[in-house]
Amino acid sequence: MTSPPPSFLGSLKAFENYDATPHIGTIFPNKTVQLSALLKAPNADELLKDLAVLVSHRGVVFFTEQDLEIEDQKLLATRLGELTGKPETSKLHRHPISEETAELGGEVSVISSVAGIAYPVDQRSTLASRSWHADITFEPVPSDYAILKIHTLPPIGGDTLWASGYEAYDRLSPAYQKFLEGLTAVHDGNFFHEFARKKGISILDPRGSPENTGTDLRAVHPVIRTNPVTGFKSVFVNREFTKRIVELSFDESEHVLSYLTRHISENHDLQVRYRWHKNDIAIWDNRSNFHNVTRDYVDVRIGNRVVSLGEKPFFDPNSKSRREALGLTVPGQK
Repeated sequence: MTSPPPSFLGSLKAFENYDATPHIGTIFPNKTVQLSALLKAPNADELLKDLAVLVSHRGVVFFTEQDLEIEDQKLLATRLGELTGKPETSKLHRHPISEETAELGGEVSVISSVAGIAYPVDQRSTLASRSWHADITFEPVPSDYAILKIHTLPPIGGDTLWASGYEAYDRLSPAYQKFLEGLTAVHDGNFFHEFARKKGISILDPRGSPENTGTDLRAVHPVIRTNPVTGFKSVFVNREFTKRIVELSFDESEHVLSYLTRHISENHDLQVRYRWHKNDIAIWDNRSNFHNVTRDYVDVRIGNRVVSLGEKPFFDPNSKSRREALGLTVPGQK
C-alpha cells in the first residue's frame, strides 16, 4: 500500500476539507469557508501563509462558491507569494495579450471561450493533451501562484485537469533523474505576437517584474526545478511553451521533451480532474504543476485569472524529491 502523505493544513485544519487524490489536489467543499473572510481574519497572515504552503505541497486547492471580488483576488495572489518569501520586485503578472480595462486592470487575464487569452483550438486536428502547460513559463521570472475564479459555465463539460510535477519527477528512474538535473530548456511564447496582431493590440510591457520586459517572449529555465516553499524537485517542462533543451542536440532534445510531456499527460494517476461549479476558485502553484482545460463544451465558459510572479527558477542539487523528503512508500512496494 502507498503510505498517505502528511498534513500541511496548519491553521486551515479547522475547516472541512479532503484530499482529492493521493498526489495532488485538496478541496474545501463547504461554501461557509470564504477566502474573502480569510483575508480579513485577525490571524490573516497565518491563514494565508498556511494556505500558500498547502497549495505548494498539494499542487492545487479548490474552494466552492466563493464571493471573492476581483481586487481581493489580486490581493490574495500577492499575499500568498509575499508570505512565502518571493522577491520584492515580483508583482502580479500582466499577460502579453491582456487588454487593460477600467474594471479589471492589466493584471487580470480573462479566461474565456469567446474572448480573452484562452485562444481557440481546432479540436478536429489537435490532441487534447497538447494544451498541458504551466502559466507564463516564457517569462524570465514566471509564476508562483495562480488564482482562477470561474463565473460563467456551460451546463456540462469544461473541467480542468492538473498534474503533479513532483510525482512526475519521482516516477523517473534514478539514472534518468540524474541525467536531467542540470539541463536547461528554452520556453517560448512568441506565438502570442500573432494573436496580438489579429486583435490589433500591442504586447504589454513591462509584465510585473523588471526582468519581464521587451517583446521577445523567451526564457531559459532548468529542466528539473526546486520549489523554494517545499524544497522538492519537480519536472519543469511543458508541451505548450518548452521548445528545446539547450545542452542536447535537436534530435535528442525532441526525444526527451516528447517523453517528458507524455509522461505528464498520460499518467492519469498523478493528475486531478475538477468539475467546476459557478464561482468556484482554484489556487495552484505553477512551479511544480501543470494544467489543461477540457474543451468538450459548446456554451460560454468564462473566468478571471490572477497570476503572481515568484523567483527566477533554480535547481538546488541538495534538494530532495517529494517521496524522499516525506518518506512516502513507492506504490507497489512494502
